[in-house]
Amino acid sequence: MILSAINFTRGVLNQYLKNSFSLDDDIVEINTVINPDGSLPEKNQNKVILSLINLERETLKPFYIRNRKLNNGNYATMPILDRFNIDLLITSNFVDYQETLKFLNASILFFQANQAIDASSFSNIPEDLKKLEFELEKISYHQMHSLWSSMGAKYTPSIIYKTRLIELDPNEIRGFEPAVKGVQTITNPS
Repeated sequence: MILSAINFTRGVLNQYLKNSFSLDDDIVEINTVINPDGSLPEKNQNKVILSLINLERETLKPFYIRNRKLNNGNYATMPILDRFNIDLLITSNFVDYQETLKFLNASILFFQANQAIDASSFSNIPEDLKKLEFELEKISYHQMHSLWSSMGAKYTPSIIYKTRLIELDPNEIRGFEPAVKGVQTITNPS
């Protein structure tokens, strides 16, 4: 689900930027901002980069639905679903600094216009995602500096969006419960 969510986000952001600037080639990549050896990835040049920088389990909203109705009317007992939030770093990486700012600005406009994505707004959303919610992650200058330092990279204009509620479903059945077929009333014989 994590890769599916990031791939879908890349696709819709990429299409938005291509349409906004009349581009023929893809402009958005999923990648790290720096290679493990400290070098800069060549494929990041003149691109908007999406990088997963954090994954956290959603604990504020209860998702304890354990039974799923089957086609025969019975119920399957399922494990509790875990839902996650992912923090996406959107980095604009162009040789021309003005292009860097232009594409970062356009990316922000996309996320402002699409704070929630589901089948009603994007019919091509993968069925397993259902809905993605994007929220601007408010971090300070010092936190951003620490992030870039921990990645071992020089700062590049960027912004972080929290993508909410990525559902990881193991789709394992733990047992079955029969459906209630009727109600019988017992009267007290007195």
